[in-house]
Amino acid sequence: MGEGREDQPRPRPHPNQRRPLGCHQRPSGHPDHLRSNHVTDSALVPRRLAYDNDPARPRFHFGAPTGWLNDPNGLSQWDGTYHLFYQFNPDAPRHANILWGHATSTDLVNWQDRPIALTPDADGPDRDGCWSGVLVDDDGVPTIVYSGHAGDVQLPCLAIGDSTLDTWTKDPANPVLSGPPVGTDVTAFRDHCVWRKGDTWFQLIGSGFRGIGGAALLYESPDLRSWTYRGPILVGSASDAEPLWTGTMWECVDLFELDGTHILVVSVWDEGDTHYPIYFTGSYADGVFTPQEVRPLDLGLRHFYAPQSFRDESGRRIIMGWMQEGRDDRQTGEAGWSGVLSVARVLSLTPSGRLHHAPVPELTGIRAAHTSVAAQSLTAGQDMVLDAAGAADLELELAVEPGTIVQVDLLRSPDGAEVTSLTIDVDRRTIALDRSRSSLTPTDSTPLGGEIEIEDGALHLRILIDRSALEIFANGTPLAARVYPTRHDATGIRLAGVRGDTLVRRFDFWEMAPAASHNAASLSLTTER
Repeated sequence: MGEGREDQPRPRPHPNQRRPLGCHQRPSGHPDHLRSNHVTDSALVPRRLAYDNDPARPRFHFGAPTGWLNDPNGLSQWDGTYHLFYQFNPDAPRHANILWGHATSTDLVNWQDRPIALTPDADGPDRDGCWSGVLVDDDGVPTIVYSGHAGDVQLPCLAIGDSTLDTWTKDPANPVLSGPPVGTDVTAFRDHCVWRKGDTWFQLIGSGFRGIGGAALLYESPDLRSWTYRGPILVGSASDAEPLWTGTMWECVDLFELDGTHILVVSVWDEGDTHYPIYFTGSYADGVFTPQEVRPLDLGLRHFYAPQSFRDESGRRIIMGWMQEGRDDRQTGEAGWSGVLSVARVLSLTPSGRLHHAPVPELTGIRAAHTSVAAQSLTAGQDMVLDAAGAADLELELAVEPGTIVQVDLLRSPDGAEVTSLTIDVDRRTIALDRSRSSLTPTDSTPLGGEIEIEDGALHLRILIDRSALEIFANGTPLAARVYPTRHDATGIRLAGVRGDTLVRRFDFWEMAPAASHNAASLSLTTER
């Protein structure tokens, strides 16, 4: 946010010093020149249908009706209905004049557009944008806690919803905090995780201490309006690259518990650049988080950024993240839209203490034509080639021997000119995604990958292909990516043995029907001033 550089040198997270195409920078300063009155003066005219023929536009990953989408917000289930709010600019595919879009679902797959929830007030603490936040239940009253953005400052604000969650009234006392803790020098101060224990509300705000590292700041309140600072629950070190560089500021903090283990998720930010989400496992008590391990949340780096999770009414921990584009501003400007969300994932904990991600089972409801390949063995140099559609759900179960290397080619043209290649190295226990030939046009080709768990030679792959959105789950370790093939015949799948022997126990794939993203009759603003 333009807070300036730190005096000490910091290790960089990637060897590639050039920022990847489409790498998002949150703006700093006063973006008044980007303000538009279009949405505040008239109803938003939905444009989903205009993008149906765009070969890059995903069909079962949620996207905004038009324009810009970034962080998921206010994820929740209210009286049986799932609610998804999101950072939204309907006027252009760029981060400016951010509103809160809103959609609902009964299955986390098919979504119904609802009226815009929040929009900036011309003279309010959110005049330059209604930034990220959460939805909580305040004794039956739906309440949004969000970051109001004004100039180069973000401060906590509240909005109260009606019983439908379609109409929101901002608290006249906004902002409910006047600034960061007195006596601290922070790199930023925004994004919220809010929960209640007994009669006390607790809030984490994402931040960082200049010259030190990222931080999650703890507050408590009796009423969501009067907050007392209790200190940081955890502070990172921006000078350490090992075991994982944790940046100068933590965005989109999220604290929850799974099977007795506390998980702290943060998104690593530095000097305006969004890098990747990480998670700490450990224990939280008395305002202190004691970490045991820190790991990448998703091996796709910024392509699964700013995630938010919630516990649904059946007790599942559900998470969704922002899949940033891999195209530059000119390309997204020509397309008219930018950003989609990941599919909803269910989180669980493995016996080794790692997070396991899986698409929600409801996603199988839009599976269509099915192809199953008989079990067979692959030796080095052998391959299997199949043709799939631009939207597909693949499941592979492989039995791999020590020393084996297997390659899975996705979105492959018959001549291999366009192809996205996934390589699994059993000895190294790694996966690597090569996007260097994913597109004949210039797009982000940063190498992606990392460690996965492989026990007793068993490997389960679940791969979701949705035009430009790609999500891979390797024994529960996720890798999200964006790819942009240009050829209409770049739909092939190839499984090849590179080294050693592989038993393909199961290879199924389904074409995927589009998820329903319906437009409400009117998306006019309903926020009350």
